[in-house]
Order: sequence, then structure tokens, then C-alpha cells
Amino acid sequence: MEVRTEKIKDIIKTLAAQFLQIESNGTSLITVTDVVISDDGKSARILFSVFPEGKEKGVLDFVKRKRSEFRQYVKDNSRLMRIPFFDFIIDIGEKNRQNIDRISNSVQ
Repeated sequence: MEVRTEKIKDIIKTLAAQFLQIESNGTSLITVTDVVISDDGKSARILFSVFPEGKEKGVLDFVKRKRSEFRQYVKDNSRLMRIPFFDFIIDIGEKNRQNIDRISNSVQ
């Protein structure tokens, strides 16, 4: 992966974390885990995890509603030339890692 793409991912990840911290009501912990940018740079998927897990659906609905506001936030707070269109998805890989950790700890 190019250095430029990595820098853009880091910028978007940081801005997403800041935006969610500002906009969320604080009843759940939202952690941005990764950003996946398309090859053409026109779209980006922001992966996140939620604690407690019972609030995932509500948080997913919330972040989907805030996509256009987040895009404007990125425009206002970065110097990126091309702002991609964003989509937020729950990081299933992170949930699987947590389940593996929980199982391995219970076995020991």
C-alpha cells in the first residue's frame, strides 16, 4: 500500500474518532478500528466497534445518519484534496478477536 494511502487512512481514522466523540451521547464506547479506502479513492469504509454490544444497532443507525455531516467535518478539518464518500460498518473481525480472547481466557 502506498504511503499516501496510509496517511489518508490515518487522517480519516483520527477525524472519525474525533467526530464520533463529539457527536455521540456518551452512552456507549465507539472505537474506530480501521479505514478501508477503495482503489480509486472515491469511497472509504470506516470500521468501528461498540461497547456494550447491545447498543450496536442504535450506534450503526446513528453513524449512518451522520455520514454527510462527517464528510463536511473532514472537509473542514483536513487538507485532503479529494474527499471520499464514507460508509460506516461494524468491525466483525474485532468481535471475533474478542470472542477468541474470551474463550482462550476461560480455557486457562
